[in-house]
Amino acid sequence: MSRSRSRARTRTRATSNPGVHFLADPALARELVHTCAPCEADTVVELGAGTGAVTAPLAATGARVLAVERDPAFLARLRTRFRDNDRVTVDDVDIRDLTLPRTRFHIVASLPYGLSTTACRMLFGPEPTGLRCASLLVEWGFAKRLTAAVPRSSELAWWNARFTIELRRPVAPTAFRPPPAVRSAHLVARRDPAVRGSTARALRTLLALAYRMPGESVRTVTRAAMGRTPPPRVVRAVGIDPAAAAACTTPAAWARLATQLADHPRVHWPPLPRALARHGVWHGVSGRHARA
Repeated sequence: MSRSRSRARTRTRATSNPGVHFLADPALARELVHTCAPCEADTVVELGAGTGAVTAPLAATGARVLAVERDPAFLARLRTRFRDNDRVTVDDVDIRDLTLPRTRFHIVASLPYGLSTTACRMLFGPEPTGLRCASLLVEWGFAKRLTAAVPRSSELAWWNARFTIELRRPVAPTAFRPPPAVRSAHLVARRDPAVRGSTARALRTLLALAYRMPGESVRTVTRAAMGRTPPPRVVRAVGIDPAAAAACTTPAAWARLATQLADHPRVHWPPLPRALARHGVWHGVSGRHARA
């Protein structure tokens, strides 16, 4: 059987499930990898490796690759394809049971539309985290909500205050086989390593109050968080008008303010909620939408 005919048969069998959409654009697969620019010293986790469309360009970088796949047929093909590459590990763990690395790592994934929030919560929520860069394909509407200048929830603000999340470009349905009904988007998230420790605790406190008191001023929110009114010059020094409404203040601005206030000698910032103070263990994730 010719190689092209073999690929066609594999594609037909693999796409018989209407809920699965496979990445079919090699240039986009390379772009997903390139945006994180992994090198031999890096570890990259690929979620839902599928047919290996992204695994192959990841392996070409020389990075240590953990390709996660739960489908037995794809698992067998991946292990056969990369059996001679000791830098690629194919893991048959369900992502619901996957513990992310504690050391520095990158993520590359084409996320299920219906599970994007759950997946991003596990990637961007925990503090501390070893995640440094995430290159993701998600549904277009979700990407727009996630990258809004002022997110609609404190959780989205927490993600955006600790990661620079960029909507790189829209992705047409034709990039997948079979094509989904709506557009996707390429998101890139890069970790700000400065937001950690007491700064992260201060940030979480400020954001929780800001979204609880959206009509109040930054001055009022900060006073409620600290138990005292900060000098106006401290707030202005990070580019915020103390009288500005909390609802109009960006996550990046709150992060700058948290950095200024984190080590105030008379303020004890409360610990992070337990769900945020632990490394990412995946729970409650099932199904998939677009895959490699």
